[in-house]
Amino acid sequence: MGNTTIGGGSPIRIQSMATTDTNDTEASVAQAKRIIDAGGELVRFTTQGTREAENMKNISDRLKQDGYTQPLVADVHFTAHVADIAARYCEKVRINPGNYVDPGRTFKHLEYTDEEYQEELEKINQRLVPFINICKEHHTAVRIGVNHGSLSDRIMSRYGDTPEGIVESCMEFLRIFRREHFDDVVISIKASNTVVMVTTVRLLVQTMDREDMHYPLHLGVTEAGEGEDGRIKSAVGIGALLTEGIGDTIRVSLSEEPEYEIPVARKLVDLIPECVALRQQAEASIQNDTVTLTLNATDWETFQLKAAMAVGALFIDRKASKLVISSTDSLFTPDSLTSLADTILQAARVKFTKTEYISCPGCGRTLYNLQETIARIKAATSHLVGLKIGIMGCIVNGPGEMADADYGYVGAGRGKISLYRSKECVEKNIPEDEAVDRLLALIEQDRKA
Repeated sequence: MGNTTIGGGSPIRIQSMATTDTNDTEASVAQAKRIIDAGGELVRFTTQGTREAENMKNISDRLKQDGYTQPLVADVHFTAHVADIAARYCEKVRINPGNYVDPGRTFKHLEYTDEEYQEELEKINQRLVPFINICKEHHTAVRIGVNHGSLSDRIMSRYGDTPEGIVESCMEFLRIFRREHFDDVVISIKASNTVVMVTTVRLLVQTMDREDMHYPLHLGVTEAGEGEDGRIKSAVGIGALLTEGIGDTIRVSLSEEPEYEIPVARKLVDLIPECVALRQQAEASIQNDTVTLTLNATDWETFQLKAAMAVGALFIDRKASKLVISSTDSLFTPDSLTSLADTILQAARVKFTKTEYISCPGCGRTLYNLQETIARIKAATSHLVGLKIGIMGCIVNGPGEMADADYGYVGAGRGKISLYRSKECVEKNIPEDEAVDRLLALIEQDRKA
């Protein structure tokens, strides 16, 4: 991928994803420039269909004309043939094993004999090999991007909603790539649940090692949210793995403008050496089920990221369930340090002290004002301690990633929203201007029942 090599001793690469309509060349170029100017080394665009994939050529040409040579990545879901087109114009194409050949997830249990299951794998092979050949011809890299929220019904039916199933979804594709002698592959396994994300990536590393596979890994906590909650949740999950020497490229997925993700990701990478030492000190401090962490930083965001990154793995691994944080230079109040400890514990799924929001960062598939909607829902529900609300731009990961949420707000089409109670869709295609009030009415109605 040009001068942006991933893995093999290269620096950890920072990336983000555009939120523009990929058919809008002007807006897409402008946003890509903002991401790159902020320090982004790769920019991903959603390519829902043929038009979007074709327009990646225009976006790429315009950026190169203006001196921006960073790799562009096409993001493909549901329409496998679109990947064939995008591979001709982009430096990398992301495909999702959960919906590349398998149909979209419906949460239905399917029964397969071993022979029938093998036939499904052969369908993947037949569809994937032509794509691989196109990538070989155009020197295009591939990301095999597995999302916990969009595992296929086939994988779920055989393996359940487990790290083993997530890893197998990846390995089915990876084995085909290796058999076809195509090694320009990056792997990502993402989840909004930090425990699932970290556990699964570790298992993937072990599985690849057993099969003598060595491919670079992209790390991210998907649907992390926004503000300090999104930053801390990302630092807990991504940081746990970075401090174990795992990860070659990262994205911090925030429900904010994509260029705001880049400085946060940069800090996580820069903090690795210090957080490795802090993690060791924090583990040695454990007494009476409590981690004691003392650290310093000149600004609050860096302090938050450093704390979350240093102790995230300890709580994901359940080595303790309590956290006490102190600052060496008294810059921050005791209340703020207690609140930070609570947020880290919630991010690691240990203790819930406030409403949990599972919100995606948005992309070109998002057809409503995500940031404004999140703000409205938060303002009305932030007092509901322990309630989990998913706020999702589209159906790619929506119903799956928020499967353990109490309620879900999911973009269903332009100006249309569907509401969920747990995994069940209870109201479909509501006009956007009514949807937040309808969600709040649903929550209120259930709380009175």
